[in-house]
Amino acid sequence: MATLTIRNVPEDLVEQIKGAAARNGRSMESELRELLERQFARSPESRAQVLERIRQLTAGVRPPTARQIRRWIETGRENSQRRGNFRPFQSY
Repeated sequence: MATLTIRNVPEDLVEQIKGAAARNGRSMESELRELLERQFARSPESRAQVLERIRQLTAGVRPPTARQIRRWIETGRENSQRRGNFRPFQSY
């Protein structure tokens, strides 16, 4: 395994990491390793877990209708025009 050295970490961030490690019953090193693994893990299981969580969170929620989506787009365009940053799609 590789070894990482991180310099110039703000003291308040170090304190937050220490607190999280203590709450989770881990050393700072273990806590950071867990955070890195969680952040950068790309296993099929983690994707499946995320998809399952999305399904659970959206269970019973009706998808928007085409009319609602069109209205959202129109509203966004109107707001962009008012701000002066509207860039209509151009085909080449």
